[in-house]
Amino acid sequence: MGDDAEAGRSAQGKGGFKATSFIYALAALENMGVVANMVSLVLYFSYKMYFDLSTSANTLTNLMGSTYLLSIVGGFISDTYLNRFLTCVIFGTLEVLALSMMTIQAHSDSLLPKPCGKSSCVQGGVAVYFYATLCLLALGVGGVKGALPALGADQFDSKNPKEAKSLASYFNWLLLSSVAGSSVGVTFVVYVSTNKNNQNWWKGFLITAVAAFLGYVFLLIGKPFYRLHLPRDSPLTRLTQVVVVAVKNSRLSLPDSPNELYEINEKDSETSAPKIAHTQEFRWLDKAAIVGANTEPSAWKVCTVTQVEEVKIIARMVPIIGSTIILNTCMAQLQTFSVQQGYRMDAHLGSFQVPAASIPVIPLLFMIILIPVYDRLFVPFARGLTNHPSGITQLQRVGVGLVLSAVSMGVAALVEVKRKNQSLKNPMQPISLFWLAFQYGIFGIADMFTLVGSLEFFYKEAPAGMRSLSTSFTWISQSFGYFLSSVFVDTINSVTRRVAPSRQGWLQGQDLDRNNLNLFYWFLAILSALNFFNYLFWATRYTYKSDDQENSDSSEEHRSEVPFLKEEEQASKALEERNGKW
Repeated sequence: MGDDAEAGRSAQGKGGFKATSFIYALAALENMGVVANMVSLVLYFSYKMYFDLSTSANTLTNLMGSTYLLSIVGGFISDTYLNRFLTCVIFGTLEVLALSMMTIQAHSDSLLPKPCGKSSCVQGGVAVYFYATLCLLALGVGGVKGALPALGADQFDSKNPKEAKSLASYFNWLLLSSVAGSSVGVTFVVYVSTNKNNQNWWKGFLITAVAAFLGYVFLLIGKPFYRLHLPRDSPLTRLTQVVVVAVKNSRLSLPDSPNELYEINEKDSETSAPKIAHTQEFRWLDKAAIVGANTEPSAWKVCTVTQVEEVKIIARMVPIIGSTIILNTCMAQLQTFSVQQGYRMDAHLGSFQVPAASIPVIPLLFMIILIPVYDRLFVPFARGLTNHPSGITQLQRVGVGLVLSAVSMGVAALVEVKRKNQSLKNPMQPISLFWLAFQYGIFGIADMFTLVGSLEFFYKEAPAGMRSLSTSFTWISQSFGYFLSSVFVDTINSVTRRVAPSRQGWLQGQDLDRNNLNLFYWFLAILSALNFFNYLFWATRYTYKSDDQENSDSSEEHRSEVPFLKEEEQASKALEERNGKW
């Protein structure tokens, strides 16, 4: 059967935390390099590739945007052609190759540009090698991100009461593993890379290449323990069929009862995937499930109710995806401009000089402490109040993160004012680098809520055959956030250059003391606050997916009636009836 697990799924020893332990190892080792590069490459671009301030920031945000956008490739392939394990292995090979190429370029003077005084000094063969490496890195990392979270989540059966609770914990521990590896990356790896006046970048890249390689070795060792699901039909084909057939049937009238719409009985179905109950939203799509006169049910002529509901689920997710983009735009600033701020601050901790790019270790340390506390203390406490396996809903977690991201940008603006004033007053006595800890710490907590909440939300809500593709939506949101950051930087520079009396853009040139970075942070803080209310509008109106066997009343919807903080009572009640209370 297309959606069934392989024969060994039900065997003893398959799945569970034993299987995900290998995935946690990969997440830690791989993210050690990914996050180290995220927070330090802006310095590599500035001091080794000789890009100016805005070009360095935009090159990094475009790289990260492309990386997360390409996660949809890994998600699509693992849902359609290969299983998630093979997808991770193939794209992981590309990632290790790209990191090896970066090591070679950073070590070879012939592959590095010479200073030229322009916004970009990369040209000719050096440019070809440089951008080819970045493209390969984006494809490799993105492909793995599109498949790995769903591979781990597949090790737990949401229909089993015990494993349903474990699934909620899985995403928390996946983040903890990633954060632990990232902490090593932003301290040890960044220190090695930036030590000796930015002359050791090749050593940092070599460490990340070896770490990623070892991570994929762990992934391979764990293969006997995985529950591997075979791919189903192309999810894009299934989505397209619904839209095409609905357009063809646009002149037909909807039946009085949704029970008259076409659906395949469980016994006749080629898949064991649960049927999805009918909902009242996007009723025009229901026309795809109308069997016309003298029409034999077949693909591209009629679709099942479940297939139509799959499209509705994706449509309902779109506003949620869009509402998290601004948060990821804010995150991009902490990996670009905030790092450049730190480079102009007092980085000494006693006699030790802390690399500016290592300051993100502060929120990572917060998260290392808070994630176990959240999973072991808060979730069981909240679960007792709400009867929800995750304690609170995934959309509630995302909402908390959005609020904190707005606060983080406001704090960043205040810190930049203090840094700039002191620098102009006495450049020889800058403020401490650890003032940045406030904006990093607040945003780290925001990311803890939002990233895990969105990954779990997209996985649980997704149709069975689209879970890799659906979890990719988290990374796609990050992708758009990075790209939007580049658009904001260029647009604001262009506009402010024309209207400012000094004819100087807010973010123009290399000198932060002559820029108005604090105003850019305030712009993002206000935008983030407005975006939260936009998210609130969509989140309180979201209709949660209900399997057909969980809800015989096909017209019933599961909504949050009290804005944002009301538990999804109907969905939890249905789950309790099937699995019993916990």
